[in-house]
Amino acid sequence: MDYILDRLKKTGFGELISPHEVQSKALYKIHDKDYLSFLKSAWDEWKTAGFKGEAIATVWQSRSMPSAHIPDFIEGKMGYYCLAAETSISNGTAEAAWESLNVALCGAEQILAGDVSAFSLCRPPGHHASNDQFGGYCFINNASVAAQHMRDKGLDKVAVLDVDFHHGNGTQAIFYNRSDVLFLSLHGDPMHAFPHFLGHADEVGYSEGEGFNFNYPMPAGTSFSKWSKSLELALQQISKFGADALVVSLGVDTFEKDPISFFKLASDDFIKMGAQIASLNLPT
Repeated sequence: MDYILDRLKKTGFGELISPHEVQSKALYKIHDKDYLSFLKSAWDEWKTAGFKGEAIATVWQSRSMPSAHIPDFIEGKMGYYCLAAETSISNGTAEAAWESLNVALCGAEQILAGDVSAFSLCRPPGHHASNDQFGGYCFINNASVAAQHMRDKGLDKVAVLDVDFHHGNGTQAIFYNRSDVLFLSLHGDPMHAFPHFLGHADEVGYSEGEGFNFNYPMPAGTSFSKWSKSLELALQQISKFGADALVVSLGVDTFEKDPISFFKLASDDFIKMGAQIASLNLPT
């Protein structure tokens, strides 16, 4: 984060604004209240139970062990609320997640105030977090809450474009049955890439949300020339939707040297990506 902020300062990226507290009810429209309570108490419960080290899930519901009951003991709670074991909870996790969300909300406020664009430098990220699960290093779905905040403040339609290498499973799940928020994701084929179980092209939304979810899975070795064609298809859908604003879930792990992805985008390609998205002329 410090490195990115330093580079933004040196390159004259734009006006840098320190975050301020944003009052919003959007968080509780996106995330389950019991899940949010769990995030706040999990670390203390883990320590009280006598576990050492970071809180990590070790047992989950499965196809052969479905349950609607939320366990009382923290070991079970971790499995209930956790999507994947690479993501742990430690001292300060909840505080960091809420601060990250606030930065995203500050960006949304800038757009609502009339700015053409705003870049929210958030960590931890959010697009893998669903209504009541964390994982993929995500705890609160910043982009989804920002989109909901803009809806609450009067925008009729908001589009969320996810350009991270990994599918935004959490964002998809949150808006899957809604028609007021369009979700589009460009990502590595989930047959070979995390999160594996969502992100296929035939996932198009459900009920009122049918036709408002678009996935563009791509194979290993995808170059920008091919990737940008998928982006163009996504931008066409955003234009057709008639969005009042666009939220971009920006992950740069599509970079050719990223250790946990298999796309081949070069540094200059991200400038081209930005220009392509900007061609929509939407507050972003």
